[in-house]
Amino acid sequence: MTQTTHHVPHTARQADPFPVKGMDAVVFAVGNAKQAAHYYSTAFGMRLVAYSGPETGSRETASYVLENGSARFVLTSVVKPATTWGHFLAEHVAEHGDGVIDLAIEVPDARRAYAYAIEHGARSVTEPYETKDEHGTVVLAAIATYGTTRHTLVERTGYDGPYLPGYVAADPVVEPPAWGPLPAEGWGSTFQAIDHCVGNVELGRMNEWVEFYNRVMGFTNMKEFVGDDIATEYSALMSKVVADGTLKVKFPINEPAIAKKKSQIDEYLEFYGGAGVQHIALNTNDIVRTVRAMRAAGVQFLDTPDSYYDTLGEWVGDTRVPLDTLRELKILADRDEDGYLLQIFTKPVQDRPTVFFEIIERHGSMGFGKGNFKALFEAIEREQGLRGNL
Repeated sequence: MTQTTHHVPHTARQADPFPVKGMDAVVFAVGNAKQAAHYYSTAFGMRLVAYSGPETGSRETASYVLENGSARFVLTSVVKPATTWGHFLAEHVAEHGDGVIDLAIEVPDARRAYAYAIEHGARSVTEPYETKDEHGTVVLAAIATYGTTRHTLVERTGYDGPYLPGYVAADPVVEPPAWGPLPAEGWGSTFQAIDHCVGNVELGRMNEWVEFYNRVMGFTNMKEFVGDDIATEYSALMSKVVADGTLKVKFPINEPAIAKKKSQIDEYLEFYGGAGVQHIALNTNDIVRTVRAMRAAGVQFLDTPDSYYDTLGEWVGDTRVPLDTLRELKILADRDEDGYLLQIFTKPVQDRPTVFFEIIERHGSMGFGKGNFKALFEAIEREQGLRGNL
């Protein structure tokens, strides 16, 4: 097992050739955006804030924008039969099922960021253009990354609309619920931000895409995980993490490794039909409250055997959440030289075993749960076995 960490000096950050402000949105192509918006509202506690569709002049697509803290999801589907005019979103859903089509990044200067990326070998999806309404002007551009995924570069300095020009403010799908252990005022904020977005790529292509982010976006290698500690008895994978200089945008890249049986990455690539976004990690400041609420709303999490917790306290030490509560809710814990983290993973949120979510609470650690890889992958293998895909 190899793990390397690179700390970027302050002077390097100031000279960042591709500065970013953070994640702007995770954009999903889905078969039914209205129903997906209801699911993420009721099950994840997100709040509908903006809408675009036939009623607002968008004749081909309907889009729902949901937020929680700074995390923003955009759920988009086509509103005409794909066979009559072949919209790329309809083709994407037909081939891949519901999934992430765009990891949009907010940048201070979209034209400059686009020019730098193209100059360094990125493939253009959309050249820079301005779009405006009564709330101001936004500059957009887009480049391609692995699979059919893209990065839209969003410059929204001074724009005060609900999302982008063409969108109107929308009322919540449902009022925030007040279930079980939640306080009377309801959800509050179940999570605050997008922590990282993980991409799965084909065997032998991880280093190619890591180099892509190094070269095209000036990202640096934050960590890498290669070897026995990222393997189980049956399956294995390799992972490297790239991030911008401020660590606001972090993209782990996974590829399968040769092993006895089919890995979770192999299963994803088969059912998604190629490379794509595997999971989105969401920061919370109260993982217990978040997990209890999401479980009550019907979200299914991966199970962890009780034996995991028998020795957890010996190597993780004290955490904000008592060990008995971690055991009850099946929350994982990990510690490194900078602190500790608490994390838990959902099962896939659609019928295809592709996209899932991670809930993570950080206390100093900027890691990714290295100590939990074996337990996590064994839990995923149990689910793969139930699906007949191991």
